[in-house]
Amino acid sequence: MTPAKILLVDDHQIMREGLRLLLRDQPKFQVVGDAIETEAAWLAIKELEPDVVVLDLELPGAGGVALAIRIRQNLPDIKVVILTGHTEPQIVKDVLRSGVHGYVLKMNASCELVGALHAVLAGQLYLCPEISTQVVREYRRHTNTPEESGSNLSARELDVLKRIAEGQTTKEIAFALGVSTKTVETHRVHLLTKLGVKSVAELTKYAVREGLTML
Repeated sequence: MTPAKILLVDDHQIMREGLRLLLRDQPKFQVVGDAIETEAAWLAIKELEPDVVVLDLELPGAGGVALAIRIRQNLPDIKVVILTGHTEPQIVKDVLRSGVHGYVLKMNASCELVGALHAVLAGQLYLCPEISTQVVREYRRHTNTPEESGSNLSARELDVLKRIAEGQTTKEIAFALGVSTKTVETHRVHLLTKLGVKSVAELTKYAVREGLTML
């Protein structure tokens, strides 16, 4: 199977080198190039035709959001995963509106980026737990939805719930999160207990209702 082509766009050399090391031993991915500013990134995208662009937000030139929009409008088959340190609500809104496929925080890159790449290449939307929690809270605030039993779920439990709803197996979730299958099963039991449901189907319905997944 041909590895998915990855393009890294970040203006910090140490970050690009770290990401190359992280992905070097992943046979399903191949880093085909990198760029440090938006115009050079656009030229590299057209030349190298990557499957996924891993994109920082703060870049010389037009910036990461503008580049993400440009990719979506002109090359919609290319997946875009944002890798940033920003969690500010307005920035998150702007990024999600740009049509990206994934949002990962740099502080969690070593344990989440590989899983995010697998997810977006499988056609899923990947949001790290911190951003998933923020999106759900914002959804509830705007729809005046009272916080019910699910409000006491941790960020990790919300992430596991989203993955279950999207059809990921226990092994797939464990691999993506860098934990054991036993840990994932423990999260599943906690979810069933906290939400007062008895099946994966009911967990999925809850996740859809709460906006955790677009299924």
